[in-house]
Amino acid sequence: MSSETIETDAGTARVTWHRAREPRLLLAVSHGAGGGIEARDLRALADVLPGHGVSVALVEQPWRVAGKKVAPAPKTLDTGWRGVWPALAGPGLPVISGGRSAGARVACRTATELGAAAVLALGFPLHPPGRPEKSRAAELLGAGVPTLVVQGGNDPFGRPEEFPAGSYELVEVPYADHGLAVPKKAPLGQDQAMEIVTAAVVRWSASLA
Repeated sequence: MSSETIETDAGTARVTWHRAREPRLLLAVSHGAGGGIEARDLRALADVLPGHGVSVALVEQPWRVAGKKVAPAPKTLDTGWRGVWPALAGPGLPVISGGRSAGARVACRTATELGAAAVLALGFPLHPPGRPEKSRAAELLGAGVPTLVVQGGNDPFGRPEEFPAGSYELVEVPYADHGLAVPKKAPLGQDQAMEIVTAAVVRWSASLA
C-alpha cells in the first residue's frame, strides 16, 4: 500500500494504492459525502480485489483531505475527480470508475468524458430519503459504459425495487442500509454482506477484461 497527493483545481486530493502483482484492471473508487475511504465496502474491495488481478486506488476528494465535514457541490466533486484521473489512467490499465453514494454519482456523470472502462456504483443515491420524486436515475442511466450497482435491500436512498430498467446490473445486499451495514438481528452477518459485495465485483470485473 502506498499513498500520494495530487493537486486538482478543487484542491489537494489523495490516492491510496492497493496494487495487484499482475494487474489487468484498476478500480479507482471514491467515498461518499458523509464518510471517507475507511467505509466498510471500500476497505473490503481494497483487501480482496488485488488478489484477483485488479489494483485498487482509494481516492479521497480534496474537501476530505482538507478536513472539512461537509462535501461541496456536485460540480466541485466532478472537478476533483477529473483532476486525479490522469494519475489513475497513467499506468495504462483499463480504469473502472467507482464510488459510493455521492462518489457513485460522480463516477456516472464523468465516465464517458474521462474514458472509463466501466462504472461501479456502491449505494447509488437514487433519491433523497423520502423524496422519490427527486430521482437521479438519469445520472445512472447516462453513464454510457458497463455499470454495476451494489445496493442495500433497505437503503432509504433507493431500494433495489425502485431502480428503473436499464442496461446496468444491480446486485442486492439483503437487509443492508445505505452504508451496506446489516442489522444485528438480520439472518445475514456483516462479514457475509461484504462477501456478497466483493464476490459480485470480482465476478463482474472478470467479465470486463
